[in-house]
Amino acid sequence: MTTPLAIQATQIPLVDISPLILGTETDEMATQIRQACCDNGFFYIVGHGIDEQLQQRLEQLSRQFFAQDIETKMQIRMELGGRAWRGYFPVGDELTSGRPDLKEGIYFGTQLDETHPSVQAGVPMHGANLFPAIPLFRETVLEYLAAMTQLGQVLMGGIALSLGLEASYFRSRYTADPLILFRIFNYPAMSKEQESSWGVGEHTDYGLLTILKQDDCGGLQVKSKSGWIDAPPVANSFVCNIGDMLDRLTGGLYRSTPHRVKNLSGRSRLSFPFFFDPNFYAELQPIELNGFIVNDHKNERWDFSSVHSFSGTYGDYLLNKVAKVFPQLRQQVL
Repeated sequence: MTTPLAIQATQIPLVDISPLILGTETDEMATQIRQACCDNGFFYIVGHGIDEQLQQRLEQLSRQFFAQDIETKMQIRMELGGRAWRGYFPVGDELTSGRPDLKEGIYFGTQLDETHPSVQAGVPMHGANLFPAIPLFRETVLEYLAAMTQLGQVLMGGIALSLGLEASYFRSRYTADPLILFRIFNYPAMSKEQESSWGVGEHTDYGLLTILKQDDCGGLQVKSKSGWIDAPPVANSFVCNIGDMLDRLTGGLYRSTPHRVKNLSGRSRLSFPFFFDPNFYAELQPIELNGFIVNDHKNERWDFSSVHSFSGTYGDYLLNKVAKVFPQLRQQVL
């Protein structure tokens, strides 16, 4: 069980966002978010209002799913999700920087039926989810998606305030209809032979904001200015980190920070990253932030790429990335 000491032990700041939820004074909170985003791009949030029973139910049902045999789990494999890019993948199928990750998982997104215009148009990463035949699994995931989408809107309002912008800045330009991507990952316990490998290797996230629920195993590491640091579990918190598109929008002021996972707990680790991203068709241009100098960090990134140099929509950027994650499925989304 995580204790309050975990809050003191981590080098990643903790921000109480209840002022955002309650509509009270937000200046101090906005300052804390700004400092966290400038320092290392990661921060914990508490006071978020997400129902604890919903979170517990999601975790219990997820453990029930991953405890099944591989044949049963493969009944909702990603190949069946087609262009919607949804479903289950087994350990080793997902790649990070070309190397297989030691994790398995399920991909979800906003639930869209076949009558939705984007589905009818065959837009990649839009469509229906694949759910296992486990009672309450579908209902729990959809309830969680709705709650987290609302939280994402609220948090982006706080990030806007931290930049001296109107709270509605991102919603009015990029996230009125956000692209929502949600994953449930299971990192099996590592054997002695696997301890030199990674559950997921060094990477950054692609969109605006990631809101991560993690269990009590630990294993998440963040690349701070002083080196790699742990992001240990903190009771009833979420870990937030900014993605490549917020890095791009802020001209490098808010960095998309590399992170990685190694599960050395001796038991399975569950992770629930929720990606709150711009609309698929959005073209993201830098915000005019007076007095700040752009630093694209190109030489500091593991892939020596720049999030500031590409042109096109967020969908263009995202598809280029995901095609490298599952090369065997790339024809389904390109």
